[in-house]
Amino acid sequence: MINPAKRFTVPQRALHWLMAACILAMLFIGVGMVSTVTPAYVPLVATHKTLGIAILLLALIRLAVRLRSGAPALPADLPAPMKRAAELSHYALYALMIAMPLIGWAMMSTAAYPVVLYGGIRLPAILPQSSTLHALLWDAHAYLAFAFFALILLHIAAALFHALVRRDGVFSAMAPLPSRGESAPAE
Repeated sequence: MINPAKRFTVPQRALHWLMAACILAMLFIGVGMVSTVTPAYVPLVATHKTLGIAILLLALIRLAVRLRSGAPALPADLPAPMKRAAELSHYALYALMIAMPLIGWAMMSTAAYPVVLYGGIRLPAILPQSSTLHALLWDAHAYLAFAFFALILLHIAAALFHALVRRDGVFSAMAPLPSRGESAPAE
């Protein structure tokens, strides 16, 4: 759905930037987790699980808001391949924001490891115990994390391209604050 406004709604922008912070923290925590054998491992895992489920919930909320509110149209002069790349990359970002936490949860379930969040909230297993499936999910989670990181870098590069080279309003549509000379719409 196309939103006739030039900017995403306030809830869309807030969710975008909150999730950006959560996902970047998650990636760094994940790297720290797999590269340490110190006692710091246990709190990193607890944080990783809790943040993963938070990202899953935020992604589902964000998807619902996006489907309801739409998005501003891309510039008319944007080449068709760039429009298609933007569309496909956003589908991939949403897919990974939802799939990565689910794969992590499933991975823990297949190893019979409990998913206990901060506050003592214990999530049920979503798959039966299976060492074979656990190994597959472990690999999928790891490889998709690298793909997710690469896609995030591409997303940031595209945002900077729109902000600094094209200066076409795409970046300001998601910017947390209006750009200079642009008044904040009453939302």
